[in-house]
Amino acid sequence: MTADGGGTSRAVRATGEDGAGAGAGDGAVAGDGAGAGPRAEAAPDGVEEEYGDEGADEGGDPIALQLESLILGAERRYTPFQAARAAGVSMDLASRFWRAMGFADIGQAKALTEADVLALRRLAGLVEAGLLSEPMAVQVARSTGQTTARLADWQIDSFLEGLTEPQEPGMTRTEITYPLVELLLPELEEFLIYVWRRQLAAATGRVVQAQDDAEMVDRRLAVGFADLVGFTRLTRRLEEEELGELVEAFETTAADLVAAHGGRLIKTLGDEVLYSADDAGTAAEIGLRLIETMTHDETMPELRVGIAFGTVTTRMGDVFGTTVNLASRLTSIAPKDAVLVDQALAEELTRSGDAPKSEADVGEGDEAAAGYRFALQPMWQRPVRGLGMVEPWLLSRRGGQS
Repeated sequence: MTADGGGTSRAVRATGEDGAGAGAGDGAVAGDGAGAGPRAEAAPDGVEEEYGDEGADEGGDPIALQLESLILGAERRYTPFQAARAAGVSMDLASRFWRAMGFADIGQAKALTEADVLALRRLAGLVEAGLLSEPMAVQVARSTGQTTARLADWQIDSFLEGLTEPQEPGMTRTEITYPLVELLLPELEEFLIYVWRRQLAAATGRVVQAQDDAEMVDRRLAVGFADLVGFTRLTRRLEEEELGELVEAFETTAADLVAAHGGRLIKTLGDEVLYSADDAGTAAEIGLRLIETMTHDETMPELRVGIAFGTVTTRMGDVFGTTVNLASRLTSIAPKDAVLVDQALAEELTRSGDAPKSEADVGEGDEAAAGYRFALQPMWQRPVRGLGMVEPWLLSRRGGQS
């Protein structure tokens, strides 16, 4: 993507190229046919002449290739070696970039486009300019590839399939898909860029507010896991479609609640979600909201939540470290429809005034109790695998507050 606000497509539309897409995806496999999309411009001097038709395609589904050409904005034109040479990078570096983006090795099939050459030039240019180190450029390719691969799978599996389900008489799904993609592609592209920029602005703001450079990587955060109880039994009892609907409802509800109350959804794992928050009060509120919301949904199984507070290492949008492991362990021992927190998070809640140090300090009818959002009940200390003795606290909401 470019930095001009219009994304990669805007930077190259005048030349007929597709931007920074790395179109060597699953469709770019050895033996597939030549693209049937827009006619490509002449190759750089010496590329076609020197390599001729080496690795040329040997046929394929014409409509599928038209779809690929429509999406990528260019037809197949280069073998990987030719694309690397046209981009001015070594084949070794080109292979590292493509694999990092999640694309399979394709031998010397002529399956790459001008967009792939442009993407290589951009990444290599960032390295040459000293803006990124080579390992960082590979990491950028990997994080972008992993994120967009999941997005693309979701859009095809859930979005396009639903829109093309009522097929017109005598037309295949593929034939219906082409005009649909043609209409949706530019709008979805612009929306993707908008969301990315919004997320980038939010992430940058969090980094700028960090106390020091070390905190940008190793930060003190609250980390929470929410886990559906008895999910394995459900997989044996429910039909695949019912199970998919349940998982989607759970992930959607959890994502909405986490975002609405100021947390960040790190990832979803079917029956489990991982989220983080900058402060203990936000994480506690999200945990209780998840329990309360799921309890009122008769289609959902019981839920248990574990939250820990401490130093967390952030990398490629994920979180790692002892704090994350502790939150996971707390989730596994939490009672059904309950939230367990660690000692550090309990202390943060009392320090911030969100919970009293002890319920004994708050008498019935005490006006001071009105200022507390949460109640904490100490549980029995117990050994936790890999973490030693842990003293969990049962988190609840103070009566009448929501």
